[in-house]
Amino acid sequence: MTFRNRLFLLPIFVLVFTLTTLPAMADLPNFTKLAKEAGPAVVNISTQKTITVPRKNQPEIPNFFENDPRSPLNDFFKQFERYFRNGRPRPETERSLGSGFIISSDGFIATNNHVVEGADEIKVNILDENGDYESYDAKVIGTDKLTDLALLKIDAKRELPTLKLADFSEVEVGQWVLAIGNPFGLDHTVTSGIVSALGRNISNNPYDNFLQTDASINPGNSGGPLLNLKGEVIAINTAIIARGQGIGFAIPSSIVKDIINKLKTDKKIRRGWLGVSITNVDPNMAQALGLDESEGAFIAQVVQGQPAAAAGLLEGDIILKVNGDKVADASELIRIVSSLTPGSTAKFTVYRKDKTITVKVKLGERDSEDQQQAPQKGSKPTNSDIKELGLTLAPLDVKTAQALGIKDIKGLLITNIAQDSVAARAELRAGDVILEANLTPVNSVKEFLNILKTQGEKRGAMLLKVVRQQQVMFRTMTLEK
Repeated sequence: MTFRNRLFLLPIFVLVFTLTTLPAMADLPNFTKLAKEAGPAVVNISTQKTITVPRKNQPEIPNFFENDPRSPLNDFFKQFERYFRNGRPRPETERSLGSGFIISSDGFIATNNHVVEGADEIKVNILDENGDYESYDAKVIGTDKLTDLALLKIDAKRELPTLKLADFSEVEVGQWVLAIGNPFGLDHTVTSGIVSALGRNISNNPYDNFLQTDASINPGNSGGPLLNLKGEVIAINTAIIARGQGIGFAIPSSIVKDIINKLKTDKKIRRGWLGVSITNVDPNMAQALGLDESEGAFIAQVVQGQPAAAAGLLEGDIILKVNGDKVADASELIRIVSSLTPGSTAKFTVYRKDKTITVKVKLGERDSEDQQQAPQKGSKPTNSDIKELGLTLAPLDVKTAQALGIKDIKGLLITNIAQDSVAARAELRAGDVILEANLTPVNSVKEFLNILKTQGEKRGAMLLKVVRQQQVMFRTMTLEK
């Protein structure tokens, strides 16, 4: 093809490209009206607190003018000694910026706990009708560190613009969103993007249930709203990943609505408490117990004297629903139970030994978590090899139980684990004590082998209740067919 022919085809290519891209461009949203209408309800939050900063030890410098109070150098040395001498700490004022938004016209403002935590002074700056800033002293009504939410109150002289919290059940991955905030102190910065994902856990906190977005979020955006195209707040912008770009996290409006209403009413958060140790139900565990799907929360331990024990929940139960709401995993169970009022009665749908039952539990109030004890070592009694599992077992005797810190002389001691075996892949270790197999107590190798043959080989998996270093846990062995 000649150069002239190529020049002739170029305008045709440009025309075709333009015609094919115009419909796609026409579908892009225009955020102009949304930013203009929502902007006045977004506030700038500035905080100030006094912190003590330690100083490295400095050499002592004598004040040669101490006896001459008229000398200006005497004041200099006094100031030097006050702030720097001998590593004495000195006070400093720390300032920070964040965002928030007005949720009621009488001056209630939602933001993040970390924006205002420990602040001695909180200023809220809002736009007036003329686009100028008004500054108000803010009072903290209540905070919740676990969900990183806070409720503030200002006394304005006028009725304030507000933003409405959206129904989070309608939020979908891929929908357009708009973030408004004050990144790096740049007031009312507007960025757009989409909902990237739902249900993100970024810190191994069971209360984490973040919305992920690619709308630009930076330091100073914390506490600001993430809006849908109707101008409703679907989440509060909260966190970023320092090593990533275009990845931000926000607290869903469903959580915000629940926590903020509780803070407004009670000024504190009271959470329901069950009194169990739980873990997720993985596919291997579901297979071992005869469940069709790997869902729910498996009860690994029931704390005596707590609501679960009083209601009759047992170790090995799998909680499938609470008050009719499906429980996907252990974290969701914690969130559901915590959202319920202490003292209220909840209905738990439980899978127990091939049957589904209902258990009613009067919930307690969540306070603190139990701590596990330190590890100890044991000795080696008589061994029995189970070669197909790569496992060596021995009955537990009094001496070994005492060495392991176990009160009841029950179970089977694992004395050896073969490398790259079924037992090794199940993360079992020498020194573990097997208490149950498929929720049935085992005190002899014969009992263990019977469950292996009648249930384990049939289902292709076995669930073991194990004591390791005085801590109860569950491990699932996937059997090779």
